[in-house]
This record gives sequence, C-alpha cells and structure tokens, in this order.
Amino acid sequence: MSNTSMVNFRMNQDLKRDMELVCKDLGMSLTTAFTIFATKVSREKRIPFELALDPFYSDINIARLRMAIEDGRIGKNMNVHELIEVDDND
Repeated sequence: MSNTSMVNFRMNQDLKRDMELVCKDLGMSLTTAFTIFATKVSREKRIPFELALDPFYSDINIARLRMAIEDGRIGKNMNVHELIEVDDND
C-alpha cells in the first residue's frame, strides 16, 4: 500500500460537477487532477498559473462607478459623445 493521506475540502457543487466532467473527458479522476496540481506546486514552489486581481474591481474604480451611477440618477455630469464608426472588415 502506498503512503497516501486523505484530503477533504469544500467546493461549490456546480464547480465540482463541471470539473469532474472535464477530468472525465481527459481520462482522469478529480484525485488525479489534484495530485497533478499538488505535484507541480511542490516541484516549482509556486502556483502553476497566473493569479491576478482584475483592476476593474479595485476599490477606487468601484467608487468611481458608484459616483457615475449616482450622477446619472440626478442628471449631473452628463456628456454627449459622438459614436465612432468602426469597419469590422479590417
């Protein structure tokens, strides 16, 4: 018997189902997929994909969006912009 440990964690039901389907299409189980991930993290000493925060959701941008929404509600700072036609055939 190999030296294995049980790992338990919670995951959204839909996410788990979707991942199981992808793993099945790839011919592997969830256990195999997570073992591949853990092996890569262990060897490379990093998460094996880019992690980044979307700047759109920064506190500053969200505050600006809320102000713009409020301005729109009261008709403040409303500007008229001309549309720019773009030729999609290029």
